[in-house]
Amino acid sequence: MSDDEVMDAELIEDGLLPAIPEDRAPAVPQTEEDPDAWLPPEAEEDVRAGIPKDTSRAYEGDMERFAEWCQTVGRRVMPAAPQTVTAYLSYLKRTPRERTGKPYGPATMDRVIASIRSSHRAAGFKPPDTMGARKVVVGYREELALAKDSAAVPKKAAPADRTVLREALAHLDRTALVGKRDAALMLLGHAIASRGSELAPLDWPASFTDLPGGGFTVRVYRKKRKKWQNVEVVPDPDRDLCTVTAVRDLAEALAHEGHAEGPLFMRIDQWGYMGADMRRDGKPIGDPSGRISINGASDIVSRSIQRTGMPGKWTSHSLRRGFVKSARDAKADIVDIGRHGGWDDRSKALIGYIDEEDSRGERNPLAKIGAAAAEQSGELMEAASFVEQGPHD
Repeated sequence: MSDDEVMDAELIEDGLLPAIPEDRAPAVPQTEEDPDAWLPPEAEEDVRAGIPKDTSRAYEGDMERFAEWCQTVGRRVMPAAPQTVTAYLSYLKRTPRERTGKPYGPATMDRVIASIRSSHRAAGFKPPDTMGARKVVVGYREELALAKDSAAVPKKAAPADRTVLREALAHLDRTALVGKRDAALMLLGHAIASRGSELAPLDWPASFTDLPGGGFTVRVYRKKRKKWQNVEVVPDPDRDLCTVTAVRDLAEALAHEGHAEGPLFMRIDQWGYMGADMRRDGKPIGDPSGRISINGASDIVSRSIQRTGMPGKWTSHSLRRGFVKSARDAKADIVDIGRHGGWDDRSKALIGYIDEEDSRGERNPLAKIGAAAAEQSGELMEAASFVEQGPHD
């Protein structure tokens, strides 16, 4: 799960919460505090259904490692004391991981705190106070920043705007089925400001409705907001960057292969076979319909842009960030950008997509002040000259 998509959630997951040793029972048993504080199995299942799988997996791993550390140092896992959480975050700050040889970064440590708090709520416990733990992370982030360590900066996906897409598409063979798929996926992801998790489920023609003038609306499920949205996509005057053309070209090619309806973005193997079976340890994996996975969508973006040699972290989220950058470059209103991309009108996440580069050049507030001052100065000089010379007959 990328740092762009870290979110808080309440988890109730089989095997997620470590067992509390009998000799370390909860300080306040849940049934004594509130006899109604329990959920029937079907309600627990409903809660689990509302938790993104990536979030669930990340939190589960966080809690497993927290439980192992607690066992090592002889502390109670649940309900955890505030000092326990603070000590654990201090431990994470100082302990290199086996895989990378470096400690966790501040963003991951923020997620660990969220994991602990959410897991307590899921188990019916009051979450521990984490002020001390958060101060550890704040101090750690400042320490890294002063040392000019790159770990102090959240690793966001680089924005794949129109300039990036043009270069990446130039490296594709758009006469081949796989090239048509990759082009359509990147252009559509940019056009509807989607995540990979919103692109993979799209079906042709069920997810699309024609519009007068040649465009179409895409019915997309915005997973973070848990709501459906109909997004209008209009033809682009630049055929190479036209989403409508790319999607229709792909649909036509799929129909030629006997796939006239169903998943729009299909798995294609190295020999060009569509929807080929995938196996791991002899067992079938992947969607049996041949639909591409969320990770597969991200791999397409990463692979396609990396061919250009452009530096950056390229994932399917690059398309969503790239749409914001393209729209800002075109001077689109921030409210219109947000509504097109499915953001809430008060979304802080959208503001976070407005990069520092967005305040450079002609958008630099200082440059605007200087330009306004120069214009005013010119008007004053013109007025003074008029007064000095007097009116002309």
